[in-house]
Amino acid sequence: MQVAVLIVAAGRGTRAGGSAIPKQYRLLGGKPVLTRTIAAFARHPRVDAIQVVIHPDDRTLFDACCADISANLRPPVWGGAMRQDSVRAGLHALSDLAPDVVLIHDAARPLIDADIISRVIDALGENDGAIAALPVIDTLKRSGTDGQITETVARDGLWRAQTPQGFHYAKILSAHDAARAAGRTDFTDDAAIAEWAGLKVALVLGSARNFKITDEGDFALAERMLSGSQGELRTGTGFDVHRFGDGDHVWLCGVRIAHDRSLVGHSDADVGLHALTDAVLGAIADGDIGQHFPPSDPQWAGAASHIFLREAARRVRQRDGRIVNVDVTILCEAPKIAPHREAMRSAIAGILEISLDRVSVKATTTEGLGFTGRREGIAAMATATVLLPHCNPDS
Repeated sequence: MQVAVLIVAAGRGTRAGGSAIPKQYRLLGGKPVLTRTIAAFARHPRVDAIQVVIHPDDRTLFDACCADISANLRPPVWGGAMRQDSVRAGLHALSDLAPDVVLIHDAARPLIDADIISRVIDALGENDGAIAALPVIDTLKRSGTDGQITETVARDGLWRAQTPQGFHYAKILSAHDAARAAGRTDFTDDAAIAEWAGLKVALVLGSARNFKITDEGDFALAERMLSGSQGELRTGTGFDVHRFGDGDHVWLCGVRIAHDRSLVGHSDADVGLHALTDAVLGAIADGDIGQHFPPSDPQWAGAASHIFLREAARRVRQRDGRIVNVDVTILCEAPKIAPHREAMRSAIAGILEISLDRVSVKATTTEGLGFTGRREGIAAMATATVLLPHCNPDS
């Protein structure tokens, strides 16, 4: 699948701090905002081409901020009076390439990370479109013209749209052309145009870091994030053991492996995912797997262990945290882990919704010593590193 990225950078955006320079060219952590945005996509291994839409007056600024970026970057194209016009111009500029999919992204979201990009691309395998978004967690109020509350709006099923917004290229180009022919210029994002055209658009999890820089306060927040003051790193560890019993397979790190025996447990006895679940929960000081999924509860009998790990990851996101990396070590004499290592890494990355390069799976024996050496069971150790926002230690 050929992936192109369309970055919309034609806005004037000068209200941030009253600067005469459009915000996408202002320095953030010593580099222009647009440089950081382009670089985030340029270093993603699945991005094949990057098309930037700019204002005609900004060519010199654009050239300066892209001087050190050449890989996959196409010459810029001029934008229009409205964002919708700029996106359409960028889509037509990609017609010679005709990529399979295109990701449309705001230049003023420079803190986009590889995990979100990957999630959007992956979702396009089964959908016409997919957008990064965050579930609404605040209570919503509607006001009248006098500023008084008129009603409380139910937040169930509501999401805050972000970018990138990805689509099958031919379908979103057709939708934009149809909107222009119909005289529709009132769409607030590309997903709205896709919905109007009858396309199937999915939601994937975005990030609180992936915010759009609009005013001076946003610049200050982004500076703090880049300087490392955005949070603190926490590390958790986990350890689990399951004994062998009768059976013909084992579950290890989300992968079913044929074996002459099975592991015994209340759930599917995936010792690797159990250890990792405890590590993730430990990093946020949120108890352990037995507390959240007690073996005394019949609903977890035979349950797939990815349920436990996915819940631990949800609890991290609930705290506006981010899983930085995880590492699992399996201790056993058999079965052999090496043939299944990459499948295990992929399974874990999918469950946690992080990129593959943040997942490590290793294995070792105990040289015939102990219960694992006697082939009575399997043990697993795990560590997880999580980035959490700063909190008041006295709270």
